[in-house]
Amino acid sequence: MSDATAADPRPAPYFDPYDVDINADPYPAYERLREEAPAYYNEQYDFWALSRYDDVQKALVDWQTFSNSRSDILDIIKADIDLPKGVILFEDPPEHTTHRGLLSRVFTPRRMAELEDQVRAYCVRCLDPLVGRDRFDLITDFAAELPMRVIGMLLGIPEADQVAVRDRTDENLRTVPGKPMEVRADRVADGSLFTEYIDWRADNPSDDLMTMLLNAEFEDDQGVTRTLTRHEVLTYTSVLAGAGNETTGRLIGWLAKVLAEHPDQRRQVLEDRTLVRSVIDETLRYEPTGHAVARYTMTDVDYHGTTIPAGSAVLLVVAAANRDPRRYEHPDRFDIHRPDIQHLTFGYGLHYCLGANLARLEGQVALDEFLKRFPEWELDYDEMQLAPTSTVRGWEQMTIIPGG
Repeated sequence: MSDATAADPRPAPYFDPYDVDINADPYPAYERLREEAPAYYNEQYDFWALSRYDDVQKALVDWQTFSNSRSDILDIIKADIDLPKGVILFEDPPEHTTHRGLLSRVFTPRRMAELEDQVRAYCVRCLDPLVGRDRFDLITDFAAELPMRVIGMLLGIPEADQVAVRDRTDENLRTVPGKPMEVRADRVADGSLFTEYIDWRADNPSDDLMTMLLNAEFEDDQGVTRTLTRHEVLTYTSVLAGAGNETTGRLIGWLAKVLAEHPDQRRQVLEDRTLVRSVIDETLRYEPTGHAVARYTMTDVDYHGTTIPAGSAVLLVVAAANRDPRRYEHPDRFDIHRPDIQHLTFGYGLHYCLGANLARLEGQVALDEFLKRFPEWELDYDEMQLAPTSTVRGWEQMTIIPGG
């Protein structure tokens, strides 16, 4: 047999984060990246991609090489714009250390646990009106509502204004299907929408995150003890509102989908609610809301015999890493009894998601309350629609048919 005959007839591995067909089911593309091109280069959009668990995990820790200073979103890195100061997603130490320490005062496990009753009350308010319907849109009626209410409560945004805030922050993540995000420097972490709330809250302090941001003292990277400037408070508020709305809503959609498709495991959770936390983390591993984070290389770095040059945009494809057979047994199997459901969906190292505890809390309470009302359900696949965004993968429309 000739070499040509023996050669793999398939084209070389290809990955495009904006490709609608790939996005519909990206896991075959991820498998080929892991096995055939673990240090992959996309010439059209000029970025590299790492896809194996160990490679992604190590890169997430190595901030000196894989920097956040140009953003953690590929589209923003490639836009090469001046980024606003004070956004921890766009920083490395020492600035990042200072600002993360400030926010970590709020996102503690204890404080998140204190929110549980309020999160449950929001779930009840959203879900009770759906009982008795023969079908409903889970995203519009529940998944897009809950995170908005929780973030609005944390920030002290009046309930009447929360929908407008959600829609504005979500709009910044939308893309035209098949194309990169249109990045405008004046819209990145733009907090102008919150100006009136912050001014009002400065005169009317309360027990919310916005009041804490206005009053918290800290030592900045120049060694000066001070409070945040008004502009810094606006920036922080914008980042928190955006991060908290989109990802948690997508998680709720994935929970409904994977449990509809694994009815035996759904019934196990129905009978034993101690499994709910395992469901959350296995879903985050199996169908992560964010499939990749971007970094900018500060030096040349070698992976698998390939040199990624300094000054490169690199996608760390956590969704591919989460299904790496080198790390997990039967990685493409959804299994809530998996003995080790560690994953990289919330990141790893110094940029580990500050809101991870809040996202888990919302997911656990949402699933618990949903199961109380809808122990069995099916999906209308003809009416399901993925959201048009390259940064967060999830459902914009999902019709639930109760009863199963």
